[in-house]
Amino acid sequence: MIDTYADPGTPDRRGGWRFLWWLVTRQAHRSVTGAVISTVWMGLTALTPYLLSRAIDDGLEPGDGAALAGWTAAVLAIGAFNAGLGVARHRTMTKVRMDANFRTVKLVVEHAARLGAALSRQIGTGEIVTVGVRDVDTISMSLTVVGPGLAAIVTYGVVAALLLPVSVQLTVVILLGVPLTAGLVGPLTVRLQGTETGYRERQSVLTSRIGDLAGGLRVLNGLGGKGLFAEGFRRDSRKLREQGYRVGAVTSWIQALGMGLPSVLLAAVTWLAARLAAQGEITIGQLVSVYGYVAVLVLPVYFFIDCAYELSRAVVAARRVVRFLSLEPAASAPDARDAPDSPAVLHDPESGVRVVPGRLTVLAGARPEQSAAVADRLGRYSSSDVTWGGVRLDEVALPQVRERILVADNEADLFTGTLREAVRARREPDEEAIGRAVRAAAADDIVLGLPGGLDTPLDAQGRNLSGGQRQRVRLVRALLADPEVLLALEPTSALDAHTEATVAARLRVARTGRTTVVTSTSPLVLDHADSVCFLVDGKAAATGTHRELLRTEPGYRSLVARDTEPDEDAGAGDGGTGDGVEAGPVAGVDEEVVL
Repeated sequence: MIDTYADPGTPDRRGGWRFLWWLVTRQAHRSVTGAVISTVWMGLTALTPYLLSRAIDDGLEPGDGAALAGWTAAVLAIGAFNAGLGVARHRTMTKVRMDANFRTVKLVVEHAARLGAALSRQIGTGEIVTVGVRDVDTISMSLTVVGPGLAAIVTYGVVAALLLPVSVQLTVVILLGVPLTAGLVGPLTVRLQGTETGYRERQSVLTSRIGDLAGGLRVLNGLGGKGLFAEGFRRDSRKLREQGYRVGAVTSWIQALGMGLPSVLLAAVTWLAARLAAQGEITIGQLVSVYGYVAVLVLPVYFFIDCAYELSRAVVAARRVVRFLSLEPAASAPDARDAPDSPAVLHDPESGVRVVPGRLTVLAGARPEQSAAVADRLGRYSSSDVTWGGVRLDEVALPQVRERILVADNEADLFTGTLREAVRARREPDEEAIGRAVRAAAADDIVLGLPGGLDTPLDAQGRNLSGGQRQRVRLVRALLADPEVLLALEPTSALDAHTEATVAARLRVARTGRTTVVTSTSPLVLDHADSVCFLVDGKAAATGTHRELLRTEPGYRSLVARDTEPDEDAGAGDGGTGDGVEAGPVAGVDEEVVL
């Protein structure tokens, strides 16, 4: 079985069937062993009717006790041996299943990590969940039929060979009846692939909406939109249920035929054999053996149908996994250029934003998503014509961009671990550096308030912290990374006025001499900026200091004034730091603007 830290290998991404075959070949020895054990196990099961017929014809009918005892002992020995083989078969195929599961999970997780920030831009959350859980399980379960499927083919031939000396007529019925029985299920498996594919797609969409609902429940409650969203979710759930019924209908027919058709074949062959025995063409022992052979054939036919059913579902799942593994992260061109040797101007022609090195620039716009789009382009997370020191950013080697330019999202993930691990990321900062970053982000009270300080465990996504605390922890992590260019998206949006003022003042000091871009419409942040870029419909409408724009841009004044209207819940947000920074009047906004 694949080791937890072993390389899972390079998957075959040319299609669903090829991916399944690749999983089989990754553990070829175990797959062959399972097929051999299954073949011997099923073959010995087919041999049991022959031994019974000999016990009847050689021992019971002529009254030969020794022969009867000998053949009976042989049946008992074969049965005991086959029971052991059955255990070995199950253990082997379980290992095949687990190896396929772990190997596929490693591929999916490693590829998700490789995609990085490009992941959420190329695939929805629901799709990731469905691929990583349901599809992986479906694929791994399908590989357990590989051994029995091959054994069923061999057993079919063995039974036909054992029947041939008994009756050519019965042999022909068996040789034609088994493929016909299994073939009747073929069209249903094709239909199952289509219905299963549609079901999986709709399931992914609904899973994404569940995540959206869970993440935005408080906002929906505040806006009064929970009922509307819930009704939409119920409507989509009903559609998914109806599609699930269609999948279930096809599945039930496949399973019903898998159990029913072999029974019909068994009845037909038994009736024909009984007529032959009544006519004296076969002996009573041969009649018993014929019944046993056909009864044994029920198992191969079942495995034929089950194999078709499982593989039909697995190839749908494998195609989805292959599609996910085919997503490509942002990559540098083969002839990528080097980044500028020293801090240089970042220019986004689409918006007109120019970021001068070594300054604190704030992007202020009425629609935060437009400001975030500018930051994404400046950080090379979306296609653009952005230049860096006169060189197109998408022509610079991507590792150099990621090393020197950091986009810090205010909703970036916080992983399970200690607070220290959450903020240090891949670096190993000393205690002094961590302390400086914590103070700059006004996160002193967080560290002091946790029972273990920096070594306190955090829940996934920092759920044991408040929204404002999580935001400041993310800012600590960004400051510790100390990039040449820091693009911080709404880093103070969840903070109360007192804490926000503290963060704004300390961020400017902490990033002195470094290029910092912040998206915000808070006057407490804007007043500390070297330059403010006022965005209208995603375009730079005006650039200047906060106070200059207040005097010259009515639109900017209206935007800032809206942010400074009295709030009945002021002070109810995330707690302050107690460092003596007063909330007081809003910095840089005249009283007449507030009024």
